[in-house]
Amino acid sequence: MAKIKLNNVRLSFPSLFRKAEFQGNAGKYEATFLLNKKTHADTIAEIEKQIEQGVKDNFKGKKIPADKLCMKDGDEFDYDGYAGHMSFKASNNKRPLVIDKDKTPVTEDDERVYAGCYVNAVVELWYQDNQFGRRVNANLLGVQFYKDGEAFGDGVTASEDDFDAFDDDGSDDDGSDLV
Repeated sequence: MAKIKLNNVRLSFPSLFRKAEFQGNAGKYEATFLLNKKTHADTIAEIEKQIEQGVKDNFKGKKIPADKLCMKDGDEFDYDGYAGHMSFKASNNKRPLVIDKDKTPVTEDDERVYAGCYVNAVVELWYQDNQFGRRVNANLLGVQFYKDGEAFGDGVTASEDDFDAFDDDGSDDDGSDLV
């Protein structure tokens, strides 16, 4: 397994402080990192080379479908900020190290690391070949805040005006039942 350092990459879908949930089931700590196809071309090429060598070594060169790789073409996703990037997803059962520029620990309450900021990350490729199939995955080992970026999503939340007041019997102010 080879450690890879991703420098100055955009963070997407971070679950760094609590395990991600999927359909009510706790999953893993995870994050997706966006590597710009132009500015990160050397890093992308190195990752592709390591994946290719790992497939050769672990799967005797058998082709692995693109949807079974931890790195995918961001142009194939309809997500904000993915166009022109490669998407690299990593996860771990253990909580990854999350630190600031000066290497001090970052907590969830700090709101320092968020979807859209730029980070440095340390990941490790691993190769799966079991009853669930062949895949090239990545362990998420650590994340370091690098710089602020425009947050993904609009950040809009509900306000009190979006709700009606209602009584304990489930009727709102005008006496009609709430749906």
